[in-house]
Amino acid sequence: MVTERGSSAWRQLGGGPAAMGTMDLKEGPSAVAINLLLIVRPEQKGQRDGQMDGAGLQDDGNGNNRPQPLPRRDLSGQQASKEPHKQRQTVTSYTNEGTQVTVEIHPRDTTPQLFKKLSFGKGPRRLPSLRGQDNKAFEKTEAPRPPSGKDLHAYPWDKSSLKSMPVDLQQFEKLDAYALKVNIRNSIEELVQALLKQARTDLEKVRVIWMWICHHIEYDVVGYHNKSQRSSKPIDVLRTGKSVCEGYAGLFQQMCSIAGIQCMKLSGYSKGHGYKIGQTFKGDSDHAWNAVYLEGRWHLLDSTWGSGTVDDSSTKFTFRYNEFYFLTHPALFINNHFPDNRNWQLLKPTLTLKDFENNVLHNSDFYMLGLLTAHPETAVIHTVNGTATISVDCRSSTLFTFKLRGTDEHGLMTLRKHGMKLEIYPQKTGRQELQIFAKPSKSSEEVYNCVLEYAVECKSVDENMRFPKDLHQPVGPSWFTERQGFLRPSHPDPVIHTNDGRCSLTFTLGKDISILASLHSDNSSLTEDTGRQHIMQTHRGNQAEFKIHLPHAGNFVLKFYTKKKSDPGSYSYVFNYLITCLNTEVKWPAFPQKYSKWADDYEILEPLSGLLPANRNVQFKLKMHGISKVLVQAEDTYTLTLSRGGFWEGTCNTSGCTEVFVMVHENANHSFYSHVLKYKVETQ
Repeated sequence: MVTERGSSAWRQLGGGPAAMGTMDLKEGPSAVAINLLLIVRPEQKGQRDGQMDGAGLQDDGNGNNRPQPLPRRDLSGQQASKEPHKQRQTVTSYTNEGTQVTVEIHPRDTTPQLFKKLSFGKGPRRLPSLRGQDNKAFEKTEAPRPPSGKDLHAYPWDKSSLKSMPVDLQQFEKLDAYALKVNIRNSIEELVQALLKQARTDLEKVRVIWMWICHHIEYDVVGYHNKSQRSSKPIDVLRTGKSVCEGYAGLFQQMCSIAGIQCMKLSGYSKGHGYKIGQTFKGDSDHAWNAVYLEGRWHLLDSTWGSGTVDDSSTKFTFRYNEFYFLTHPALFINNHFPDNRNWQLLKPTLTLKDFENNVLHNSDFYMLGLLTAHPETAVIHTVNGTATISVDCRSSTLFTFKLRGTDEHGLMTLRKHGMKLEIYPQKTGRQELQIFAKPSKSSEEVYNCVLEYAVECKSVDENMRFPKDLHQPVGPSWFTERQGFLRPSHPDPVIHTNDGRCSLTFTLGKDISILASLHSDNSSLTEDTGRQHIMQTHRGNQAEFKIHLPHAGNFVLKFYTKKKSDPGSYSYVFNYLITCLNTEVKWPAFPQKYSKWADDYEILEPLSGLLPANRNVQFKLKMHGISKVLVQAEDTYTLTLSRGGFWEGTCNTSGCTEVFVMVHENANHSFYSHVLKYKVETQ
């Protein structure tokens, strides 16, 4: 298997997921008992004191090999004394089944005692290998062993680190760059020797091997489809530069062994390409990965998934490095890796296979973006009365969107300071896919990465929750709209319910902000211009009020756009509300039409309706500053007077006309008037 499921990004939904390589790593039917005499030969000339001239590899119970015990050092890191008659070592190790193996290692010039009986678990086994290898790095003081119950408490996840040990990636920059430049393909030993020239600590050795494999071995898409054309032998993987997951893990294990790093090749189930949400896992394992022993503990990594991706058709591999799968914290690794041996979960308590199958799939980007938890935690969501709610918690401000059956039309997503909330209303029954996408709030790119995937089971449809097609996600005000200058909203909720078809919203605006609002609906012939005429915008200092009169009942989208006043450019969309009205008797006319001379801080108190009654006296009350004279032109012309309260007031008769205009004389020294408002008159 090559990569995790759902690594593709929104707007690039066809790229990313990759293929699995199916392996036959199952144990055989029989058990064998083997008597082994392990003798350490005298040092050869030029060897360092205390070194073995060969690295023994022992089967771990999964058909994999791991290094034999290493020479001891004292607590200061120095090699132990060479007094042969006092320094007999007894090293205890374990197979992957937990079978104890005791081996006595005798210094040179002494006679070996009785050999020990080794009892391996079921399945075909091989004798430990004593092939000569470069073992300059074999310096660990603890014997290699699979994890046991006493280890498992050591990996609690406090939601602050994605890795199982402290890792400073900045300190790896030079080492990583060096690994990318090394190009040796004829010998694994020579390759490791070259890589270790720049690595000093065990962590650096693991890192340089990891980086080399992730950037030089590509997934074998041909071999994935045709088993006869692929090889997972480490030397073949090195020379061809390609393999499936078993080859990645095998090469990684052998390179670590040469470098003196205790490493295991693990197998199990995975949630990768081809995984169906909520599926059950049966039969053979489908993936392989590794564990390395560093600083007294085991750590997990997956070089296959760290290397890149394969397209949906499994025909093309693309190198795309993924840091997440290097020493991944076990609490996160278990999300999509379930080892055959549960001890290799490195968790306490361990998850059951049923838990693994039922848990929601978090893609690596979920954690890389700083997301913490998601609810519900089950992979399959069942709607109640046609709806379901999903939420995500995160550390920092993050932008989200979603796709239900490939569209974002059937839900309400709201941003919160530390996450998001999504209410979905599927419009069809049955099982359907829900994907959650996210990106950092400060990202300049428009691509959202898939971070969560659910299967939604819908038994009934809520017919009343059909949202207008113009509704954009997320909905309502949030920390994001505050950044755009919309502060202290009067309506923090994304949905505004009105019974009489009228509502009013207020905001405190940031500096240098110019706002444009528009109203949209699927069930009317509202054009962009007429939609704006159903909104009355008034500014009082840094306060902005938006009065909305709906033309009829139904669901409407109220959109807000902004730009800087000092910027001559166009307006940019910021956010929207959903306005609902169930009263079928609602039928409000538009507000009067405004001309360019109507200033933001002018205000209409009456008449608010842009449609005036015919043959009536109509009272006018307007608030405008810096004006010397105001006229209302109908069949006749009427002059408004300025009251003590600063309002221009007066009466106009609508007889004999179809339109009424309000005109202002801005300067007493000028003879011309400017139109500021236009009303229509009802026809008889």
